[in-house]
Amino acid sequence: MTILRAAAALAALGLSGTAAAAEAPRLTASGTATLATDYRLRGVSQSDGRPAVQGGLTLAHDTGVYAGVWASNLAGWGTFGGANMELDLIGGYRAKVANDATLDAGLTWYMYPGGAAKTDYAEAFAKLTGTVGPATLTAAVAYAPEQQALGKWYATGADAAAGTYTSPGAKGDNLYLWGDGALAVTGTPFTVKAHVGHSHGQDGLGPNATAVSPTGDYWDWSVGTDVTWRTLTFNLSYVDTDISTRAARYLQPSFSRGQDGRGSIAGATLVASLSAAF
Repeated sequence: MTILRAAAALAALGLSGTAAAAEAPRLTASGTATLATDYRLRGVSQSDGRPAVQGGLTLAHDTGVYAGVWASNLAGWGTFGGANMELDLIGGYRAKVANDATLDAGLTWYMYPGGAAKTDYAEAFAKLTGTVGPATLTAAVAYAPEQQALGKWYATGADAAAGTYTSPGAKGDNLYLWGDGALAVTGTPFTVKAHVGHSHGQDGLGPNATAVSPTGDYWDWSVGTDVTWRTLTFNLSYVDTDISTRAARYLQPSFSRGQDGRGSIAGATLVASLSAAF
């Protein structure tokens, strides 16, 4: 009897262990790799209208907690005082607030490897996404509190290009509000997409010419279409801002490859991209 009881206890432990393992929250990994004709951040080109190679990786826990990394090349060596690279560290939490709605809140740390430490900055965000039939709608806000990276350190674009600080140590903040819409065309691989955003806050270039909203208050918008085949997505979008040509000239010496100020980096353009999900 003692042996039978011991065997039964071991079997029970084994079953409970199996059940616990089955119920344990899982960790999943996902990522994307993208080739784009331009890297536009809130309507402003970060790659001087030239192609960008981008990639990201996210680890997500069943509890809703996630962490990720995303990177892109910029306009050239020395952009923002770094090695032609933006590196974002992202952490957050996603939760269902209704059957067809999800809340996503977290923090993004923008880094420019090789640049001065003051060029890095943090930004908190919150996004509410809901679905109505084939349509997906998102309302979102991002806020970067006062930091030196968002202060106006240069009075003019020429000062920024020459590395001459006129207000070193200045701090600034920035608020970005945006909305996205996507409509899947039933029975086809096409999804029509639209975006509108408004930046308010930072009005100038920070140390090494970093900027999230370099001309203060402005609008950006885009309309485009996704075409999906298996794990590949091709997107073609029209992107524009209401930043004036005069205001854009302030940016160009620092945002342009070789500081040559070629073309507008905030005007209307078509951006094409090809992304692979894995």
